[in-house]
Amino acid sequence: MQCKLADDRVREFEHIFYPRSIALVGVSKDSRKMGSLWAKALIESDFAGPVYPVNPSLDELFGVKVWPSLTAIPGPVDLVICCIPRTFVIDLLDDCAAKHVVAVHFFTAGFRETGEAQWIHVEEEMARRAKKGGFRIIGPNCIGVSCPEHRLPYGAASTVGKPGPLGFISQSGGHAGKLVEIGATRGIGFSKVASIGNCCDLGSADFLEYMAVDPKTGVVGLYLEGPRDSQRLFQVMRAASQRKPVVVWKGGATEAGAKAASSHTGAMKASTAVWTAALKQAGAIQVRGVDEMADTLLLLETVGAIQKTRLGLICGLTGDGKSEALLATDACAGFGIDILSYTESTRWELLGLPGEAGTAVVNASGLSQSSGILQAFEQTMELVTADRRVDMVMAYENADILVSLTTKEVADQINGMIVRARQRGGKPIVVVSQPGSLH
Repeated sequence: MQCKLADDRVREFEHIFYPRSIALVGVSKDSRKMGSLWAKALIESDFAGPVYPVNPSLDELFGVKVWPSLTAIPGPVDLVICCIPRTFVIDLLDDCAAKHVVAVHFFTAGFRETGEAQWIHVEEEMARRAKKGGFRIIGPNCIGVSCPEHRLPYGAASTVGKPGPLGFISQSGGHAGKLVEIGATRGIGFSKVASIGNCCDLGSADFLEYMAVDPKTGVVGLYLEGPRDSQRLFQVMRAASQRKPVVVWKGGATEAGAKAASSHTGAMKASTAVWTAALKQAGAIQVRGVDEMADTLLLLETVGAIQKTRLGLICGLTGDGKSEALLATDACAGFGIDILSYTESTRWELLGLPGEAGTAVVNASGLSQSSGILQAFEQTMELVTADRRVDMVMAYENADILVSLTTKEVADQINGMIVRARQRGGKPIVVVSQPGSLH
């Protein structure tokens, strides 16, 4: 069944990711409690609109007036963040309807994920009240939304990362938080981040449909445990992947993991084989783990979507190039990436360079303590990037060993050669470096 993406999703989600005002229900005089930390983060992040803390027992928090109830706030409220105990959420939803809010985000947990019939029923009632009241629910049991462009931080973290083209949707607030943290250290720019939890109302398909048509989002990443709207999700994913890259990390791949996922967000389980086949059919890129997700998003942000996968591989700067090439070839083969033989003229020219060169490997380890390494490496980069059969180049660089065998100045010169080769040749160049003391 063909899914047509709804462009009006941009208007529908505008005041969720770009709220004109935020009410934070459940602040406390204890500044260490989550509601208060959240209010502090919003204030310190320089969020453009008004922030309305709500607690009937407080008058002021962090120099900002505290309101006794949601309905007592004089102006309009777009987004409500709820940090109150679960026993009070139904009454809050009545106030949300009366206030004509756009969306309510429930950090509050303890519903479907408990497996208890009483709280499953309450979560279902929350969805019914939202539909009747004309507003949407994010969660419950989640960290909610973030938009760096709008100075809307992720959760109670007052640090707002740099805006960028990457969107991320996650059923786990912790995984999304870790990716945001990695992004801050590695220069990954996010357009939107959404931790969606139990998805009693808005689900993964809704957020994916929005990010697929959002002009500020160029790549979408998803962490999924067991979406309740899986049939629609894959229909949307198939349509979304035709517009922009969609990267998916599926949690709960093992039986033990599936049980853990169920207790985390009330997720339903399905076999790994079924998920892998469905993701491939939908045109998504599958990754396994937060590091792979970060690497893939960063690659897509900097290099862009690559339609061809003929890879030119350069190894052996600091050691056994054949072993490095074997490791890289096995890794690439697992993702359907071809490590190819160069043209005959390129091979002959590589063989004429100092050091040992082959059809897919350049081994300059014998020159790693001489000035010849720079000339050999620069010529290698020129030859490989100029080869008409190569779509993308990967340079395997062990930074720790390179610096220990030469100097930091030589390593900097090598990296400069990589940058210049990219600028001259116009082909994507990816540098793979082993984790070590320099990371």
